[in-house]
Amino acid sequence: MSFYGLLVFIHIFSAILGMGPGLVMTVIVKKASNMTELRHAFVIRNQLHIYTMIGGTLLLVTGVWMGFLNTYLFTQGWYWLSLSLFLTALAFGPFVLSPKSKPIKDILKTHKGETIPESYYRLAGKLFFFEHITNIIFLIIIALMILKPF
Repeated sequence: MSFYGLLVFIHIFSAILGMGPGLVMTVIVKKASNMTELRHAFVIRNQLHIYTMIGGTLLLVTGVWMGFLNTYLFTQGWYWLSLSLFLTALAFGPFVLSPKSKPIKDILKTHKGETIPESYYRLAGKLFFFEHITNIIFLIIIALMILKPF
């Protein structure tokens, strides 16, 4: 296997490692019916987030590295659009998702009792909306990588 082939292999596995868990993170917490389950679901979610961070970092590194090894990629619109969308989705983390998750983390820390408060559902709905947008962006990137339309 060539070095470029190895990068492609790592890139594909990084997509699975990074995007797979990211696509199910909202589903896991939506199944919680009380605060104990919700807190546990967020522990699982945080553990999955580690995989998305590792996979996402490897995706960026291997994708750009492949571009430098095969400079033809830099002439392709799908490559630039994929890279732009990826960086946009990456920026969602600190600029959109993290601020929207802070009030939820406060509820998880401070709420007493087993009933999930209504404020959680309102806040989670806003957070999950942007997480779904991020997931859609990643699915578009996958389609661009497969189809290479332009």
